[in-house]
Parts: sequence; structure tokens; C-alpha cells
Amino acid sequence: MTGTFDPHVPALELAAAIRHRELSPVEVVDGYLARVDALDGRLNAFCHLPADEVRATAAAAADAVVRAASPDDLPPFHGVPLPFKDLVDVAGWPTTAGSAATSRAPAAASDPVVRRLVGAGFLPFGKTTTSEFGTVPFTESDALGTSRNPWDPDRTPGGSSSGAGVAVAAGMAPVAHAADGGGSIRIPASCTGLVGLKPTRGLVTNLTVEDEGLAAHGVVTRTVADTAAVLDVLARHDPAAWWSPPSPARPFAAALDDAPPRGLRVGVLVDPPIEGLPVDPACRRAAEVAVATLEAAGHHVVDEPLPLPPADELVAAFTTIWNVGGAGVDLEDPDRVEPLNRALREAARAIDSWEYARGVHRAQLLSRRVVDAFVDRVDLLVTPTMACLPPPVGAWRAGTEHDPRMALLNSYPMAVFTSLFNVTGQPAVSLPVHHDEATGLPVGVQLVAAPWQEHLLLRVARTLELAHPWAGRRPPIG
Repeated sequence: MTGTFDPHVPALELAAAIRHRELSPVEVVDGYLARVDALDGRLNAFCHLPADEVRATAAAAADAVVRAASPDDLPPFHGVPLPFKDLVDVAGWPTTAGSAATSRAPAAASDPVVRRLVGAGFLPFGKTTTSEFGTVPFTESDALGTSRNPWDPDRTPGGSSSGAGVAVAAGMAPVAHAADGGGSIRIPASCTGLVGLKPTRGLVTNLTVEDEGLAAHGVVTRTVADTAAVLDVLARHDPAAWWSPPSPARPFAAALDDAPPRGLRVGVLVDPPIEGLPVDPACRRAAEVAVATLEAAGHHVVDEPLPLPPADELVAAFTTIWNVGGAGVDLEDPDRVEPLNRALREAARAIDSWEYARGVHRAQLLSRRVVDAFVDRVDLLVTPTMACLPPPVGAWRAGTEHDPRMALLNSYPMAVFTSLFNVTGQPAVSLPVHHDEATGLPVGVQLVAAPWQEHLLLRVARTLELAHPWAGRRPPIG
């Protein structure tokens, strides 16, 4: 092997080096395991990483490279390590769902998302930390401890795909699986300086429809190209799913070779749907930077406001569904569920099936108002990803000694711009276009498109990436 291992290299480049025998999967895995040994005691990205098993899988992948008659005979990401968020099953590994209340027995079978990624050549590289049941946008749990931001370990890396963001940002993995039910791909992407795309509802299926379709699976990466290429792996027609579109007629990665789009109608939303919630100037600045770049690229800002539903109706519709977010998790010891999720479970049980069905109905009607605007008024929406910089570790605890549900209220500044588009099911991506001068922290901007417009969203994201290159940025830890 002739290459030099770079822990921060994008996944596509790493895959090419492996296919062309410039690097061995064994060298790559050993390099990342060494990074985990050096960094993870401080950052806490991984909750399960069986090193011997991972090395054995890498050795088998290395043998396959030697046996291949041509690099084209190997799957696209052959030998590239990828960790999975600990909310999905990987056969033979435990799934904690971030909770001390769950069993540690190994899963009998892998989730379809896992099978697609492994089928594309990715090597399962352990499991990453998440908040209990993925309920809140940080990981500070009884079961998995506290995950910390490599840009400033006194701050959260966001969540609930906390470990995923930490692992990629700190160079402990080239790409990581993530899942998003209220912002849990986009929030950690913003907090840790990565690309995080939540796809259209139903485009990427897993074992069941989660949270009435609010949740979606994807990855966090360093580059738009990596995000597009992995989306090509994940977005496959699933005939066993309750709803699944045909596989896309054209690869998402191919869209990045097209000429940049021009003349799009761009909406801007910098004041959050919840009135009176402040927005940090650095977050406003991220949106301003993106809008100025898009205007310079030939797009047009439209002044018509997005027809946002009333905040109380939106919150009510979202929480009616969100309260039952942990319903699909099997518990071995329910008494060990954390106070917030215990309160949410009690609230969910207090809602009868008739009222729950009405809540889902209201959510669909609210969604239609917003999505219609993307047909009639705008092609693209720009918002800050979050209304705040990554909060300090422990900031969510204020008032929870009296009411554990205050943890959700304290999280609103992180999720206020993202969660709306889980309700509408639209594709949305966070891009690290800005850094706060005072703190050095990355600041994400969110782009939102109409449903099924991932090709357009990725092309516009590439425009911003070329104007504001971010892949070379490195956090102080990593």
C-alpha cells in the first residue's frame, strides 16, 4: 500500500484509495481505532466498538480487494468504516436506544438501513451515542454519559445523533449514520461543522415508519458529494415498507455534475416560528452569508413570508406524536427510564386513541399549508439551522428538578428551525457556512426544498460549498 492515512479525508476519497490499493481497509480501521483510543475518553462518541470484530471484518475486506479482478468489481464504499447510531439494530450488537432501561442482548437482525449501507461496502464501525430514545438534541444520559463537542468540550455537540457528529468532526470516522425526528441530523451537523441532510419523508425507509413519518435516516459527512453518494445507497425502493417511492431515476451524486441552478425563488426565515424566541447574531449571520452567496449566483430573494402555522398549533401537533417516540422500544426495566421520557410516556398514555388520531390529522393539515408555499411561492428556503450556538453542557437542566419536561422547553432554541420540516416531511440540509468569531464555533445554515427535490437541494448546497469551503476545517480536539 502506498497511501497515507488521513482521518479527515472524505468517504469518497477514502473509498477510491481502498479500491485502487493505495490504502488497505486494515490500515484504515487501525488508524480510526487509534483515533478513538486517543480522543473518545474525552469526547464520548462511541458506546459500543468491538475492536477485534471490526479488525476481522476489515481483514476480510482487504482480502476482497486483493481478489477483485478490477476496482469496479467492488461496491462503492468497500472497506470504508461507518458507525451506526444506537437507535438502529445491527445484527450481533446490542441496541441500547440510549437508555439504561433496555436490554443489552445482541440484535437478531440488522435494520434495512444498516443492510443497505453494509451492502454498499461500508464496514460497521461500532455504535454512537444518542440521547434516551433520541428525544432531545444532546446526549447527557444515565446510560451513555455525556458527549462533548470537539470544537469546545464544555459545549454539547447537539443531537440526538450526538456521537455521529462527534465521530466525524473529530476524525474518528469518515462518515456516520444518523437519524432525524426533530433535527437530530441537522442539529449535530451545525454544532460540529458538518453536512447533515434529512431526506424527504419516505425516501429512506427503515424497519417501520417511525413517529408517523416525522423521523428520517441519513448520515453526517464532511462534503456535499459524500452526502449525495450515500443518499444514493439509502434511497432504494422498499416493497415491504408501508410507503416507499420507486428508486430515484437519476443518481443524486450525478446532480452535482450539472450546471449550478439559477433564477430560483429564495425565501428567507430568520425569525423563528415561536414568537419572542431570540436568535443569536451568529446564527442570523450564517443565514445572511448564505443568502448573499445565492443572490450572487443568480437567485432571487422573494419577500412573501412563509405561511407558518400558529406556534401553539404546531407545538401541539408535534408533541402529540413526539410523546410516543419511545413506544417501539422494548424495555427490560421500565423503572430505569429517565425522568423526561417517563413524563412523556405518562402524557402519551393520557391521550386516548381518538385524540391521537386527531393530532395526526391536524399535523397533516398544518404541513399542507407550508408545502403548498413551496409550489406557489418559493423554490428554496434559507434559515439558520439553530437559533443559538451550541449550548454549554448541562444547560438543558434548568427547571427540570421541578418538571422534567423543561428539558424539551430548554431545547427549543436548538430545534425551533428544524422540527417544522419533520412535520412537513420536506428535505432539509444543514451546511457549515459560518464560524462565530468570538467562540470559533461552527454555525450552520439550513436549506429547505419541496418534497422530492433532493437533487435541487444538493446542487444548491454545492454552490455554497464552493463559495465557503469547509471540509478542511479542523476542531481543536481532533
